Amino acid sequence: METGFRISPSFLEEQNKRFESEANREYDALGEALETRGISIELLVRRAGAFEVALPSWAVGTGGTRFARFPAGGEPRTVGEKLVDCATVHQLMRITPRVSPHIPWDKPAEPQALKAFAESLGLGFDAINSNTFQDQPGQNLSYKFGSLTHTDKAVRRQAIEHNLECIEIGKKLGSKALTVWIGDGSNLPGQISFRQSLDRYLESLRVIVNHLPNDWRLFLEYKPYEPALYATVLNDWGTAYYCATDLGSKVFCLVDLGHHLPNTNIEMVVSRLLQFGKLGGFHFNDSKYGDDDLDAGSIKPFQLFLVFHELVSAGEERRGNQNLSYMIDQSHNVTDPLESLMLSAEEIQRAYVQALLVDQKALAAAQEENDAIMALRILKEAFRTDVTPILRRARQNAGGALDPILTYRASGYRAHKAKERPARSGTSAGIV
Repeated sequence: METGFRISPSFLEEQNKRFESEANREYDALGEALETRGISIELLVRRAGAFEVALPSWAVGTGGTRFARFPAGGEPRTVGEKLVDCATVHQLMRITPRVSPHIPWDKPAEPQALKAFAESLGLGFDAINSNTFQDQPGQNLSYKFGSLTHTDKAVRRQAIEHNLECIEIGKKLGSKALTVWIGDGSNLPGQISFRQSLDRYLESLRVIVNHLPNDWRLFLEYKPYEPALYATVLNDWGTAYYCATDLGSKVFCLVDLGHHLPNTNIEMVVSRLLQFGKLGGFHFNDSKYGDDDLDAGSIKPFQLFLVFHELVSAGEERRGNQNLSYMIDQSHNVTDPLESLMLSAEEIQRAYVQALLVDQKALAAAQEENDAIMALRILKEAFRTDVTPILRRARQNAGGALDPILTYRASGYRAHKAKERPARSGTSAGIV
């Protein structure tokens, strides 16, 4: 598999020199400020450098809406080209070493060869995503009226077989998890039986769970609506928790930040699932109205911080499952997808580091004293701290870019890829 143009280490180093003096000054200033709060900036840099989030293979191409899609130059046409783009993001960010592939969009002819190619780029694979929410060319039976919950057992069996195929592909790629999201549900009252459809969902999932390797996990991804606009079978975290509990110790809930009704207290959902030992991971994105799949932290950065506060505080209390998969799930309709992924990865890492700044002892004391103002103030102090110098230093220590987006633009990467990858219709790089 040819890689074509890559950003050279020497060019990256040259670009870093442009920003190094200012970055050092800001780092020293922040270090002094944090020292007065009894916080070691070096420790934060190490923890920031250890943070990782997986990239979605489908997000390196232009997304779309129900109305239109406006492809950009240089979009990846193959799974190999998607990996090259993901490797470029990781080269600059240094916190995105794994890719979450989507089958059949990324179905490899030779999984072992794809794994070797990914490793040559410094990448591995995170959770495999199955797809039974749309019909594929040559598919025998349609998912128009459901997949794992369809009234027709033959359709359910077809959907099950697809998930089993995903497991087999994932084993060869080195993945350790399968994410299952279904669009099954109804658009009109009376269209489906709520109880029987959930029974069929559990029946189908039991077959899939029985085929999971011992060291694998299954993530159940819930969503309140769309494409089923009246009722979705797996509609909320409570239903997902019930199903994950019923299906056993390998099954966990996956929290997509856009898969909640407006004004849902997502950080509380995260806390509950952690408390119950059934939180498996995240699909990070942001939203204004619904499942917008906007860049993480672009609309509700405080909510993202509060989510990580729950994760950090639970970790310090040694409560809940902390073997979590952090993954991005976004649709980039008007931006360069790689720039959006870099920006999102940084915002996710930023929220994590800010959460590390929370004075947990002082917060616990304020909570015990029912001091609402002081509790909020403690959280706000951490959230308002600009940790950019820490993120820059962590990237620099790992060989990444002090300013990933400006370095990316200066390299001409997109223009090079536009020449290497002539546009063609029907690309599967992004979700249409």
